[in-house]
Amino acid sequence: MTEDVLPGLSFPLGATVRLGGTNFCIYAKHSAYLELLLFDEPNDPQPARVIRLDPKVNRTFHYWHVFITGVRSGQIYAYRAYGAYAPEQGLRFDPQKVLLDPYARAIVGWEHYSREAAILPGDNCASALRGVVVDSSLYNWEGDQPLEEHHYNWEGDKPLRTPYSQTVIYELHVGGFTKHPSSGVTPSKCGTYAGLIEKIPYLQELGVTAVELLPIHQFDEQDVRPGLTNYWGYSTIAFFAPHMQYSSCRDPLAAVDEFRDMVKALHKAGIEVILDVVFNHTAEANHEGATLSFRGLANTSYYILDENNLALYANYSGCGNTVKTNHEVVARLIIDCLQYWVAEMHVDGFRFDLASVLSRSRSGHILEDPPLLWAIDSNPILVNAKVIAEAWDAAGLYQVGSFAGDRFAEWNGPFRDDVRRFVRGDEGMVSKLAARIMGSPDIYPALDREPNRSINFITCHDGFTLNDLVSYNQKHNEANKEESRDGSNDNHSWNCGQEGETQNPEIERLRNRQMKNLLTILMMSQGTPMLLMGDEVRRSQQGNNNAYCQDSELSWFNWDDLKKQSDFHRFTRLLIHFVQSLKIFRCEEILAVTFASSKPHIVWHGIELGEPDWGEGSHSLAFTLRHPEAGEHLHVILNAYWESLTFELPPLDRGEAWFRVIDTALASPEDITLTESPVIRSNKYRTEARSAVVLTVREI
Repeated sequence: MTEDVLPGLSFPLGATVRLGGTNFCIYAKHSAYLELLLFDEPNDPQPARVIRLDPKVNRTFHYWHVFITGVRSGQIYAYRAYGAYAPEQGLRFDPQKVLLDPYARAIVGWEHYSREAAILPGDNCASALRGVVVDSSLYNWEGDQPLEEHHYNWEGDKPLRTPYSQTVIYELHVGGFTKHPSSGVTPSKCGTYAGLIEKIPYLQELGVTAVELLPIHQFDEQDVRPGLTNYWGYSTIAFFAPHMQYSSCRDPLAAVDEFRDMVKALHKAGIEVILDVVFNHTAEANHEGATLSFRGLANTSYYILDENNLALYANYSGCGNTVKTNHEVVARLIIDCLQYWVAEMHVDGFRFDLASVLSRSRSGHILEDPPLLWAIDSNPILVNAKVIAEAWDAAGLYQVGSFAGDRFAEWNGPFRDDVRRFVRGDEGMVSKLAARIMGSPDIYPALDREPNRSINFITCHDGFTLNDLVSYNQKHNEANKEESRDGSNDNHSWNCGQEGETQNPEIERLRNRQMKNLLTILMMSQGTPMLLMGDEVRRSQQGNNNAYCQDSELSWFNWDDLKKQSDFHRFTRLLIHFVQSLKIFRCEEILAVTFASSKPHIVWHGIELGEPDWGEGSHSLAFTLRHPEAGEHLHVILNAYWESLTFELPPLDRGEAWFRVIDTALASPEDITLTESPVIRSNKYRTEARSAVVLTVREI
């Protein structure tokens, strides 16, 4: 070794800038030796320097490490790992493949990257991705100051810690939000973190309090069928690195800072940042997939292999491989990753994709008390971060209502399905709907569980948009080049009489009303509501319910729709603001079911007071919400029947009257009126077919 190369330390993992240089450390069990490759430029076909790590000097246990003096933030690097290629033993070392550091904070080399070269035999150095050394402490450091007096530009930024009870989540795709030519953002910033910053006033006006970003960990856009692009980003290759393609600048260090600028700007606007994280699988896919990082370093540690054939991968994710999340080294990587994004990047929480995979053992069996999930649940750095589980996996494990931990919130899949079916007009849905409105106590029976940890949603990225839910009976995924075999067949949708776009004004009015009904139920329910990007302007994917590979106008937010669908946007915005103004929707305990209580409570009705119809043939439900301490009193009527029904209204004290806030059967602006609400003089209310009504009590 030369004078500038020292043995280094086995901690921390990754490339860590220290006084005088950088320490490199990587986990590579079973490897004979490693080479550290240093590149001068991102697109250099070959490294400027190759440093061979000596197992007698640079290895401690299964960790390889080296310290190189003079190396600073911005250095480009990668590895080669030497060892046995014996797939039948689970070993897949291939020194012809250049490998990413799993702890790399930024990834470069996209201009020349070839996924195919990472799959086929042969040396792929010229087309391989590389990591970048990032010194997180230098965020917007003012270079004229001495190094020991770093200037941090977080400007006092701190996590917002918005309670679930006050949270409205907006699921957003960073690229698709501003990529459309109509977005109006600075042209060079379309589809980027910086472009999102320019649209923050829109999010504020809409009233959302958190954005849940589809995956922004660096993913492989080439991990898809030829001619398409992996758009959603559920194909991670580097969990610590922000996706470079969402940056408006090509400098990887500036890209990391641009993400931080976005977080800081959102926080200033009172909006939290939740990351959709994908720890259940990686972009390396199955046994025929790419060698990019994990499989070439420690295949048996990072992945669950087929017990009967170690050359194959267990596939609980549906994406070719399954990360061995409860392996001690992998679990440490996941915890380190989450801590990094909270402590260094200031994000407010995480939504765990196919989170039930994280409850599987090293062999893939279901664990009653998964160590990783309890470690996340109790981690002191993460204790104030939101943790939200998609509590199922692709192998049939469904844990909604039984997910591990004391803190996890859950995507409530039954809420989505039951509300869709009720509004569509299915039979036998009224009692299920009542449970969803209550915060799903049938699913979450623990008395001390906050109802707002049920994440309620009608639509999300995966499935129909709100517009398509009322416009298509069948999925139309031909553009995905899989002959429409992909995507769910069970959507609980109804096209209102005609498949797809229509010029029929009656069908169009019905669709508009049905969407307002769905949103009204979402926002009138106990729990934390989540909206899908663009639903507020009736964004359509032309019936495609699995647009993961559609990086096009099919998926992007079309800002021209703000004018075309101004009445629906107005309805959504006012509905959010109305609900956010009321304490009855901030309750942190299950509502009491009673006619009289000093605590927040609910009373169920049918067309007659106190007489709800729970029968199979019932298609309507009414309920009264009261928060006595706050002086709030609401009456909600839901009529999914195809004829009008007249509902009795609860009697009021002298000097009080019911005022109409929402009636989805009425045209805009009468459909929602927050200030000039008309008074209801009768003790009954005629509710039109397939409509929702919300009344509030005021003094007269």
